[in-house]
Amino acid sequence: MSDSVSRRPALQPTATETIFTWFMRVVAAYCLLFGVLYWIRLIGFYPGTLFRFDLMPVHWQIAASALAVLFPFAAAGLWMLAPWAPVIWFLCAAAETAMYVGFPQYFGERWPIVFTHCAVALVYIALRLLMHMQRRQQTR
Repeated sequence: MSDSVSRRPALQPTATETIFTWFMRVVAAYCLLFGVLYWIRLIGFYPGTLFRFDLMPVHWQIAASALAVLFPFAAAGLWMLAPWAPVIWFLCAAAETAMYVGFPQYFGERWPIVFTHCAVALVYIALRLLMHMQRRQQTR
């Protein structure tokens, strides 16, 4: 190995980048949980009313089947820190927010889920802005 390569300092992540990594992984676990809950709903494992695909109204069939696929997909991408993963998570969060806020007569009202999605989005934006500002200061 040449001396120039061995003398180069190793790039260490900042504290914000480490927090961001852990945040993304926590959100990945949360997305995986939501995906599993939608799959439980689809296969009829849960003994609630209309908790089986063939007994669900069409609007629930569409929403549950789409979110059962998208949430685990987002979870895998978030865990790997893939750049496309927050976009998939945003699609899931927007869909659930539209379901529970825009159409409560069909899906019911689940304000804790809506507030959780909003909180996750705000923390994500804050961490990305903080990392951007830190990178700008390092390049000056």
